[in-house]
Amino acid sequence: MTAEHQTAHFLRELQSPEPDRRAAAAKGLGSTGRPEHAAALVRAADDPDARVRAAAARGLGRLGDRQAAARVLVRLMGDPQPDVRRGASLAALRLGLDDRPATEAYTRLLRDPDRHLRINALTALAALDAPGDPAALVELLGDEDPLVWGHARNLVYQWQGTPAVRAEVVRTAREGAGAARARALEMLPAHCGERLLDSLLTGLRDPSAQVRIAVARRLSRTNRDVLAAALDGEHDPQVAAGLLAALGEQGDSRVIGPAVRWLGDPVAGPDAARALGAVPAEEAAEHLRTALDDRALSGPTRAAAAVAIGESGAWDAVWQLLPLLDEADADLRGGALDGLGALVDGGLRLWERHPVAWALTAHLADGHDVWRTRDALDGLSQALPAVRRLADRASSGEVRAAALSLLAPDGTVGDLRRFVRGLDDPYEEVRHRAALGLVRWAGTDAGPLPDGAAVRARLAVLASDASPRLRRAAADALDALGPAAGAPSDPRR
Repeated sequence: MTAEHQTAHFLRELQSPEPDRRAAAAKGLGSTGRPEHAAALVRAADDPDARVRAAAARGLGRLGDRQAAARVLVRLMGDPQPDVRRGASLAALRLGLDDRPATEAYTRLLRDPDRHLRINALTALAALDAPGDPAALVELLGDEDPLVWGHARNLVYQWQGTPAVRAEVVRTAREGAGAARARALEMLPAHCGERLLDSLLTGLRDPSAQVRIAVARRLSRTNRDVLAAALDGEHDPQVAAGLLAALGEQGDSRVIGPAVRWLGDPVAGPDAARALGAVPAEEAAEHLRTALDDRALSGPTRAAAAVAIGESGAWDAVWQLLPLLDEADADLRGGALDGLGALVDGGLRLWERHPVAWALTAHLADGHDVWRTRDALDGLSQALPAVRRLADRASSGEVRAAALSLLAPDGTVGDLRRFVRGLDDPYEEVRHRAALGLVRWAGTDAGPLPDGAAVRARLAVLASDASPRLRRAAADALDALGPAAGAPSDPRR
């Protein structure tokens, strides 16, 4: 059957007494018809059956006749049936309707009970560069659907500079409810704090935990007395975690008592440990030591205590953390590694350097927590002899790769050879790290690359590897090394 015959068939079927056949005909005409057939779909848009009206709306969007479709689609966006409204809104989007009636129709859909229509309305208003109704738009910040409130937040950011939208955001931050108020508070710039102060103080007692958390974040750099009082009376773990973080950032010693009380909670416990670590007081340090040894606490809480102890640089921090490398709990081991990394970054004492180097390289050799251990070792020169042995002999490709990444390209010939050998390693990550090592080596003044022609040839092969990151690293290495001595330069450069 030719397209003309199909179109004629669909036009006849639009007159069928059966709604299913009329709906199928409207759908088919939208797929095979031409703009001049829009009039038939305009008539079908008045059909008493919602399925036919929905199919007519979608068909009008496909035919592309904006003039014929505009008035009908705007009317159908107010249809009692959600599927009709949905089809009409999608068709209007497809046709790019941008006049005032279409914009007003999309604005009305911001409060539609159908989530798809709220998303369609937000998408269309963003495309039209119009905020619609500021009150309805900001209200959608509290929508339970993440896609809806995410689109709404983007549109609010787009229009927050206009007086009407800005005023609505401020009003919602002061007087709104639940998630809408919390997200409005998060969107306002810091300098709005004074205008909100009275509502923030009452917001610490808001029934919504999300609001109380948002309020605590806004008060985090001021009003310590209010934060401390709120923390003393808080019973929700998530809110307590936010208050502990806010007061802990200030190093306020009043956080110690509440933090100790919340250490046993699996939600607020890690923030309680971090808050104790931020207080420069021996009492807080002693509580952290106790938490580290308390097996009744959750792994994440003890891990946070380990990191806090490492960041404190306490005289006994190294000796508290090293035994934890043998712990079965992965969270606690990770916290110990991060804490030791913080100690390495801060500068170990002379008598601590070798014990830490030996313990961390042994942990790396065992293949546990490879990249976290690698990060902890970074910058610890006492570990380099053992790291070089691992780069040469480790049976694990992941360990060899981590070891290579720790070698500093300072002109050491042995390390340069390790990078070159790594280009032929069977493990892809080793080849990748070797190429990156050559990029770093090329940035030093170590002189010409030995056997440069062979190395460049190998890098040229790797630049066509199946691995995107290896291809990129090999190409970067070739660029960094430059052409071989005596080779003609590339005229494209």
